[in-house]
Amino acid sequence: MAEITTSLVKELRERTGLGMMDCKKALQAADGDIEKAIEDLRKESGLKAAKKAGRTAAEGLVLTKIADDGSYGVMVEVNSETDFAAKDDNFSDFAGFVLDTVFSKKETDVDALLAAGLEQTRQELVQKIGENITVRRAVMLADEGATVGSYVHAGSKIAVLVALRGGDEDLAREVAMHVAAVNPLVVKAEDVPAEVLSKESEIYSAQAAESGKPADIVEKMVSGRLRKFVEEVSLMEQAFVKDPDIKVGKLVKDAGADVISFVRYEVGEGIEKKTEDFAAEVAAQLKPKSDD
Repeated sequence: MAEITTSLVKELRERTGLGMMDCKKALQAADGDIEKAIEDLRKESGLKAAKKAGRTAAEGLVLTKIADDGSYGVMVEVNSETDFAAKDDNFSDFAGFVLDTVFSKKETDVDALLAAGLEQTRQELVQKIGENITVRRAVMLADEGATVGSYVHAGSKIAVLVALRGGDEDLAREVAMHVAAVNPLVVKAEDVPAEVLSKESEIYSAQAAESGKPADIVEKMVSGRLRKFVEEVSLMEQAFVKDPDIKVGKLVKDAGADVISFVRYEVGEGIEKKTEDFAAEVAAQLKPKSDD
């Protein structure tokens, strides 16, 4: 039997959109012949779902689930092509099934989850709904002695997990609500990555230099803007969204707690959505070719 290499499995997966284990099994059955594997999969209707794999799935839902004792929480993002499909009961049931699987198995590797049984269910849903459906990502937040809370914004388009040391789930939910609304970069000022500060410093320096002011003044201007930037992106330095007169850091400290970490998911963030201008496409096709 031909050797089924990782690169061969990857190629079949890229060409079909099917799960890793399905691709491996198909290649084994076809003795490593990728074209025969594709043909066999088509005969089995497995590619009915995969034909849609090239479509951009940037809509969907983000969901969270917290352990009864608040010791850990999980969050998932499951995508569809359209918001209409995301509101379908079959889709929401599948997203809930993904969430429960992540929660019970404490497994966040998407490939492992699909291989463990989610892939078949996903393919069946694709065939039923007629859109590409993807399990994009999953995360688990847990820290020894921590309390984990969550907040899911209306419509399940934004969700947040927050881990606190001290405090309770209600406080964690309040902080999570703030994170959902304001979208901080880090927990504390000292957590801002050096490369981010360096990039911002370069931008501010270039802007300040155009003012024509002396170098020492420019330096002060840049330093002031950097301080303001750090305050704006640091959770603990931000004005609490429900009470701008108090910072999140003080809100948490007054409750005898501290924020350990947070994770924020927003549906479709970072996915390049393909936009099609049908009128422009037709016009381009009808435009007469210029003579050479």
